[in-house]
Amino acid sequence: MLAVILAGGLGTRMGDKFKNSPKPLIKINESPVLKHQIETLRKEGIKDFLLIVGYKWEQIADYFGDGKKLGVNINYYIEEKPLGTAGALFKIPFEEDFLLCNGDLIFDFSLSAMLEFHKEKNALATLFCHPNSHPYDSTVVVADNDNRITDFVSPSDRNGYYTNLCNAGIHIISPELLKQFRITGNANLDKDILLPSLGTNRIFAYKSHEYVHDMGTPERLSNVEKDLSTGLVSALHKRKKQKAVFLDRDGTINIHNGHIKNPDEIELLPSAAEAISKFNRLGYLSIIITNQPVIARGECTEEEMRNIHNYLETLLGEEGAYVDGIYYCPHHPDQGYENEIPELKIKCNCRKPEPGLILRAAEDFNIDLSKSYMVGDSERDVLAGINAGCIPVFLSSDNKSCSENIQVYRSLINFAEKIKD
Repeated sequence: MLAVILAGGLGTRMGDKFKNSPKPLIKINESPVLKHQIETLRKEGIKDFLLIVGYKWEQIADYFGDGKKLGVNINYYIEEKPLGTAGALFKIPFEEDFLLCNGDLIFDFSLSAMLEFHKEKNALATLFCHPNSHPYDSTVVVADNDNRITDFVSPSDRNGYYTNLCNAGIHIISPELLKQFRITGNANLDKDILLPSLGTNRIFAYKSHEYVHDMGTPERLSNVEKDLSTGLVSALHKRKKQKAVFLDRDGTINIHNGHIKNPDEIELLPSAAEAISKFNRLGYLSIIITNQPVIARGECTEEEMRNIHNYLETLLGEEGAYVDGIYYCPHHPDQGYENEIPELKIKCNCRKPEPGLILRAAEDFNIDLSKSYMVGDSERDVLAGINAGCIPVFLSSDNKSCSENIQVYRSLINFAEKIKD
């Protein structure tokens, strides 16, 4: 597979410190960001690279040459004038699917898993998507239950609540997609290519927790330098066992206001977002595990529950935190409610204290349960953690335990301040 890297950036957001260097040559822990990308993709099996360059391209070519010193083959497409994020793609005769990456990213991910997904979906384009810590200033990707992208929503266009799911800047593109357009000049990949192609039903979101972050501002540069130094970048690779903090919802993340049936009833507990942000930065996956019997009782639909969780993700995102997954049990064993859904009035293995949701998440994310925590404010949460093989953590405002030998903290932030990486 050919990797195409958009390496023509000016780096204007980086300030005067790097004004004499093209953005792809900005060093992270003594190596240019572009070198990190090439070496990472080489480990994933890519040997052929095409660098789309422009600003101070001679410096990039002088540094990398033909790629032989890195064990790869590098060619260049030189933009005489900027062609945006997609214009140059129409100057190149692609014959097979290719990987397209923004040139300001630090990443480590399973290319083979993403490619398998792309082929399985017969996609024209597959976008690497994940939650991020700043969805409020990012374009949100809207996808259906089959991960088919149905819309892109910019910050200025939002009129509701959306799942925290953003395009990370890594794509697998089919030449078939490009053949649908006649573009000769500047083009924006999202606006001019992907958005008009949603009607084909062949543009997909590949959702992954793996590490992909841009280093395009001084603050983000500092963050990725730290993450490389601590090993977090490689630790989140799909091939490696993950560690997680499983979180009860009501009474743990948000104030327990009885059975919540609409988004307006969601109110974050003080410092809950700060706690989850700490888990994010330490490399723990944050996954909500919650019983929601209101669905079985006919008091809330699945769509309404998604909207509640979208609002919860919005509130967390506004404070720089995100969750990697939300798993809920819609069942309830007791009958006799006026509008109940008969097929959901069952005993199941996913309603806490049963461990079904935790076990499902562990399989989905390749989680080592013995190194993970289940945190909640009820005995059901503690038992679910024990039954799944996690370390149970009980939250109690008066520091009273529900049973012996269980870690007890007054709040989620108190636990987050004690957890180790």
